[in-house]
Amino acid sequence: MTFHVILTELLNGMLLTVGIFALTLLFSMPLGFLVSFGRMSKQPVIRLITQFYISVMRGTPLMLQLMVVYFLPWYLFKIPLSSFWRFPAIILGFTINYAAYFAEIYRSGIEAIPKGQYEAAKLLGYSRSQTFLRIILPQVCKIILPAATNEIITLVKDTSLAYTLSCIEMFSVAKQIAAAETSMVPFAVAALFYYIFNLLVSFVMNRIEKQMSYY
Repeated sequence: MTFHVILTELLNGMLLTVGIFALTLLFSMPLGFLVSFGRMSKQPVIRLITQFYISVMRGTPLMLQLMVVYFLPWYLFKIPLSSFWRFPAIILGFTINYAAYFAEIYRSGIEAIPKGQYEAAKLLGYSRSQTFLRIILPQVCKIILPAATNEIITLVKDTSLAYTLSCIEMFSVAKQIAAAETSMVPFAVAALFYYIFNLLVSFVMNRIEKQMSYY
């Protein structure tokens, strides 16, 4: 197999990797926001449920969570598993896992804001929603950017765990080619792709951080 063919096959796998990455961010970041409010809730039941959820997601391997999400419909409801369920199960598994991490990142940012800012906004006539959206949220975004960047970079690398459910993303393609060709070249090229992907993520996040430096 020529290097051009290896490159083409890995690029095809990279498209699926990017899809997993993008969809996970799309769903996990807003879900994490909701979970963070549950984590800070004054209702003990809601707070304990979200604490337990975060504890399970952070305390068990993502690979195991993917397998549970995929096989759970069969074990609970005897629903036959199909290839159509594989990709949604991967996105669901990644989403609920990363939402837990983002929830703790959001919570740390929100709790870092001095209480006096809430009181000052109230005196100025802001409602609670206006206070949060106009005053608190922009500062929270600035505070959490470094931690969020680290988590997003980790997600790029964790997409390789989709092979657990026989999803042929880039790392799976590299393994197949390496086994067929008895060569480490596919792994080296895949590593380069991951590195470039993370460089792009870091570049974008750094630009966002600079734009928010006025806080």
